Amino acid sequence: MTQQLGILERRRIEAEILKPVYEEMVARFGEQVAQEVLGTAVSKAAVAAAENFAKAEPNGTSIETFAGIMPLWQKDDALRMEVKRQDETHFDFDVKRCRYAEMYREMGLGHIGHLLSCNRDAAFCTGYDPKLKMTRTQTIMQGADHCDFRYTYEDDKS
Repeated sequence: MTQQLGILERRRIEAEILKPVYEEMVARFGEQVAQEVLGTAVSKAAVAAAENFAKAEPNGTSIETFAGIMPLWQKDDALRMEVKRQDETHFDFDVKRCRYAEMYREMGLGHIGHLLSCNRDAAFCTGYDPKLKMTRTQTIMQGADHCDFRYTYEDDKS
């Protein structure tokens, strides 16, 4: 199903379900607690999803296999990326357009878009392969003109 349905569409469906749940949590527990709960739940879901992707790799995970699944996040012109570096230990790119951010804003969820989407990225690395590390200093979701993704695959021998 994941290959047929792009991640952007999945996130839209999830957001439609989560929006009233989030609003109810805010009403009952306050915005801070609601955001903490949502952020934690989405991060755990990202780890679980990544573990499933990792299990599907017949020869194990690597930065190369990780880069190979990126088209799922790009499907439907969801991300416009500029690759800066790609080799056996690095996958660096900038996102110049993020339709995830655009979609969350259109849905009235821009203020929690980082919880619904951006916070998944580092958590995904944890589930996919603990040797995969991500750094990012800015996101379109939070107002920057681009997102700067820097992935490093750390060898145990280092």
